[in-house]
Amino acid sequence: MARTTPHQHVHIRRTLTGGEPLYRRVAAELLGELRTGTVPPGERLPGERRLAEYFGVSRETVRQALQLLRREGLVATDRRGSHAALPGVPAGAPTAAGFPLGARQAGRDTVARATVAWEVPPPGHAEHLGLAPGRPTLVHRYWSASPGGREQRTAVTSFSAVALAEVEELARYRDRADGTGAAELLRCYDWMRRAGLSLHHRDTITRIEGTPSVRVTRQVHDQHARPLELTDLVIDAQQDALVYEFMVPAAV
Repeated sequence: MARTTPHQHVHIRRTLTGGEPLYRRVAAELLGELRTGTVPPGERLPGERRLAEYFGVSRETVRQALQLLRREGLVATDRRGSHAALPGVPAGAPTAAGFPLGARQAGRDTVARATVAWEVPPPGHAEHLGLAPGRPTLVHRYWSASPGGREQRTAVTSFSAVALAEVEELARYRDRADGTGAAELLRCYDWMRRAGLSLHHRDTITRIEGTPSVRVTRQVHDQHARPLELTDLVIDAQQDALVYEFMVPAAV
């Protein structure tokens, strides 16, 4: 579940008080988090006590909310506890908005390479990520080419100090980020979610003047508006296409 500040906690309690039964409001809020992927399908939910603290209600109210979701087939319970039962990408699999940006659309015959290095990020990245000038961080580089050798995509991602402090899997790369070995960060966004971070993406697409290419700049921050990563992707628009996939939550 996403972490909450004291201010957010008060806000949640205020929005949950209303005309309809409180447990129904809790069920609706929880279902919203399930549908947006904060808790991926198949992943265990926090215990009743933690949910009660998160929503600012009693454990009995949480218990009633979970019972309602179980009756509707949205939550399942076994010996390990309750978990999301919505159809979708299983927990632990790469998300639809996979990392690095654009990598999942590579064709079968495409040649691709990815590396990580502990280095000073490209110009413009440090300021957005709140890093001091000249301060190194984890930088991921992705490159792909067509079977004929023509470059299709290049992507550079820099991670913030917040991402490295909160996401254990990313922090482990620091000691082996020499820029030469292969890097498998396809589950990067799943790692962030498991660390309790709700991800907010902002993609900006611009043409690169005088070339057939476009630049996609992705900014990712968490529920506290803290920057997590910045990615610059350059794609050859004449021979390639960037596909976005969206899942719109159903009305409750």
